Amino acid sequence: MTNLIFGARALPSLPIFDSAQRYEVRRVFCVGRNYAEHAAEMGNTVDRTAPFYFTKSPFAIVSDGGNFPYPPKTIDCHYEMEFVIAMGDDGIFGYAGGLDMTRRDLQWASKEKKRPWDTSKDFEYSAIIGAITPTDKCPTITNQRICLSVNDAVKQDATLDQMIHSTQDIIKDLATYYTLGAG
Repeated sequence: MTNLIFGARALPSLPIFDSAQRYEVRRVFCVGRNYAEHAAEMGNTVDRTAPFYFTKSPFAIVSDGGNFPYPPKTIDCHYEMEFVIAMGDDGIFGYAGGLDMTRRDLQWASKEKKRPWDTSKDFEYSAIIGAITPTDKCPTITNQRICLSVNDAVKQDATLDQMIHSTQDIIKDLATYYTLGAG
């Protein structure tokens, strides 16, 4: 048995819709610029050849009902509604809605210096994720709608068929870089 100096830290977990069980999160992969409209809105070129990825620590996760304290070192924190895919041992386990929080001012500064922008994306509480709905309880997701309202004002509204890269294409491509599995 390993004798850890600080003890093992439990991995974060997410609620599973209509279940007492929870989904343990081991890795968080994010796809950058997967909606053409948002990429253009941010002044980026739309690249349809292959997805690109960034990661977040599982410890960045805020589960259903958690709080989001405003992060340090920023005066420009943005949210983006995201479609979350939860992997199982044999493929997709389920889906959830999430918010990708970004310290946009840090991201722009890093981009200008041609540096990685990890500090703008991977920080405490930057991955807010709702309950996971298992695939056996989901209809076909191809053109499902994801929408975000803030104080009754619609901020984002899109369907999954507007993604540049489909969920299956993303998983297939990501699997060429990493061994994917549950969590």
